[in-house]
Amino acid sequence: MRDASPDLLEGELVLGGRIMPASNATFLGSIGETQVVYKPVAGERPLWDFPDGDLAGRERAAYLVSEELGWDVVPQTWLRDGPHGPGMVQCWQEVDAAQEAVTLVPEGQVPDGWRHVFDGIDGRDLPVSLVHEDSAPLRRMAVFDVVVNNADRKGGHVLEMAGGHRYGVDHGIAFHAEHKLRTVLWGWLGEPLSDDEVEAVRALGVAARGPLGDALAPLLTDREIDAFGRRCRRLADHGVMPVPRGEYPAVPWPPF
Repeated sequence: MRDASPDLLEGELVLGGRIMPASNATFLGSIGETQVVYKPVAGERPLWDFPDGDLAGRERAAYLVSEELGWDVVPQTWLRDGPHGPGMVQCWQEVDAAQEAVTLVPEGQVPDGWRHVFDGIDGRDLPVSLVHEDSAPLRRMAVFDVVVNNADRKGGHVLEMAGGHRYGVDHGIAFHAEHKLRTVLWGWLGEPLSDDEVEAVRALGVAARGPLGDALAPLLTDREIDAFGRRCRRLADHGVMPVPRGEYPAVPWPPF
């Protein structure tokens, strides 16, 4: 499992500015030559439905799951002290501004190679469809979101990298023990998982009862870790991408 080097864990974290807008304090900084994002625990806004632990720990937990899967969904993320106290630090990713993995198109005009999510009205009262690309990196992210119970997969939380890789960021409200999945990546709902996806998710469920569970213990509650393992095993057993259920909103608002 990749982890931060001693230089990144202990080197001076120099802040360059605050990232706006963000619901929690988020800073762009550097440690030596490495650009990073820093989210101090002291700058977190309390959430009534995530009362246990802190958001920084959940972001670290998401990285550990990404590493266990071997899918490189989450950029390198660690916990350390900083100018505003302990928090999450994550390697900054320079996106390819020419790409869009999630976007809006005129209603019904879904491009080839894209997946339809829902129809709605945009800020100019025009009918539009929310769509996302049909790519392997984005599909892996959608599976990842199911197992970590991501409650906030907005389009803006998908980073389009040169070469086609996709990173997911902002996992501070994930891993709830109750169903909280909210995502814009519903394009594969109800479709069978591939054999490789089933194998990876099943192995993740096993790891949740062993070393991975031990690594998550300082970051999540026992109930949340147990629920995470059950989600992995249930998804592997059913072998199908889930569909929205319950009264909880299926898509975050705003979706970008």
